[in-house]
Amino acid sequence: MENQKIINLDLINLAYAYGLILLAIALARLQRIGQEGEMLWASVRMVIQLFAVGYLLHLVFAVRSPLAVIAILLVMSGFSLQVMGSRIKRKMPDFYRVMGTSLFIGCGGVTFLLCGLVIGYSPWYDPRYLIPLAGMIIGNSMNGASLAAERLSAEIYERREEIETALCLGATARQASETAVRLAFRAALMPTMNTMAAMGIVSLPGMMTGQILSGTEPIVAVRYQIAIMCAITGAVAITSFLILLQGYQRYFNNAHQLKDEN
Repeated sequence: MENQKIINLDLINLAYAYGLILLAIALARLQRIGQEGEMLWASVRMVIQLFAVGYLLHLVFAVRSPLAVIAILLVMSGFSLQVMGSRIKRKMPDFYRVMGTSLFIGCGGVTFLLCGLVIGYSPWYDPRYLIPLAGMIIGNSMNGASLAAERLSAEIYERREEIETALCLGATARQASETAVRLAFRAALMPTMNTMAAMGIVSLPGMMTGQILSGTEPIVAVRYQIAIMCAITGAVAITSFLILLQGYQRYFNNAHQLKDEN
C-alpha cells in the first residue's frame, strides 16, 4: 500500500464533531440525570488538554531531549495519581505511596521492556515512540489500578467480620484477606480481558486504526497492536498485583490485627 497523505481536520470539522457532545448533553438534560455541567466541563477540559499536549509534543519532537521526555512522563504519572485519588472515595492507608510505587514499577518496567526489547528503537528516549506508548500503558494501568484499590477497600470493609473471625481462629493477615485480594485482582483484570476478547471482531483498537489512517500497512499495524496489548495486559497485572500485595497489609498492624476504621 502506498502511503497516502492523511486528511487534515480544521476547526470547522472539529466543530461538527463537537456537536455530537452537545447532542449527548442535550439528551442528558432531557433525561434529567443532573450531569450536564460535568459533561460540558469534561469535554472542554479534554479539548484544552489535548491541544496543549499537541503543541507541547510538537516542541519536544523538535528538541528530542531526554530530560524533556522524562519530565512529560513524570507529569503524566503524577496526573494519573491525582485522577485515581479523585475517583476513589474510600482509600486504603498510604494510598498515594502504594499506588505511586506500583505504577512506577509496573508501568516503568513494562514500558522499558516494550520499547527496548520488543520494538528496539534508538535512541531510547525517542519521543515519537516513548511518549505515546508509555501513555497507553499508564492510562490502561490506571484503570486497572483504580479497580484493584477500590475493590480491595470495599471487600475489606464488607468482609470485616469474616476477616476478624479468621484472625481469631489463628489465621494470618494474608490468609484472612486472601478472598478479598483475589476478588480485587479479578476485578482489575476484567476490563482488559474483555477488551482482548472483543478486539479485532467487535472493535478496531485506536492505535491500529490511527496507524491505518496514516497509511501504515494493516498487517504492520496489527503487529504493533498485538505488542501494545500484551504490554498493557502485563502492566495492568503487575501494577494491580503490587497494589494488592502492599495494600492488604496496610489494613493490619504488626500483630495481624485488623486496624480500626478511620
